[in-house]
Amino acid sequence: MIRNPKDLARYTADERANHWVVGICFILLALSGLAFFHPAFWPLTQLFGGGVWTRILHPFIGVLMAASFLVIFLRFRALNVMTPVDKEWLSRAGEMMAGDDHNMPEQGKYNGGQKMMFWAMSACMLLLAVSGILLWRAYFGFPVNAVRFGAVVHAATAAVMIAMIMVHIYAATWVKGTVRAMWYGTVTRAWAKQHHRAWYRQVTGKS
Repeated sequence: MIRNPKDLARYTADERANHWVVGICFILLALSGLAFFHPAFWPLTQLFGGGVWTRILHPFIGVLMAASFLVIFLRFRALNVMTPVDKEWLSRAGEMMAGDDHNMPEQGKYNGGQKMMFWAMSACMLLLAVSGILLWRAYFGFPVNAVRFGAVVHAATAAVMIAMIMVHIYAATWVKGTVRAMWYGTVTRAWAKQHHRAWYRQVTGKS
């Protein structure tokens, strides 16, 4: 793909790598987790070398995902603080989804929907990490009731997170020009001006 030198840098190489590590880990965890959730998905364990290896690898991949997401959280938490402008954006989200984005307030690097997704995913990641520790009986010996409670929380949170990731992927593909930001780290000036005008003004210095 030929990129215009006038395109705007949105993500650095290490930020994109960080994102893809979390994404790949999530896919592996979703597949292996589904195998444990219901017998119909048990054949998915063959992707990991069988049931035993799936049980061994699942929590370690979880640790890698949690650690990688923590880096993302620390990097971007300040940019995802909700503002009155974000609340106005959310109140008009229906108009945008209907194809009319003319009345949407100017957004910074992230809009209200992206910020909500960031905090929801952060909460889910924390719940998955804590409940996962309760379930990791090879290294921890929590009471049976705590393990059972952890299993319920882990499964419910994973289901919510799978749904959110599907929304995340759909939104990224629905808004044309968004995916390239995570592939190449850049976006066009037209894309920035249309979807994140306040951020466009910030990085270009244009009024």
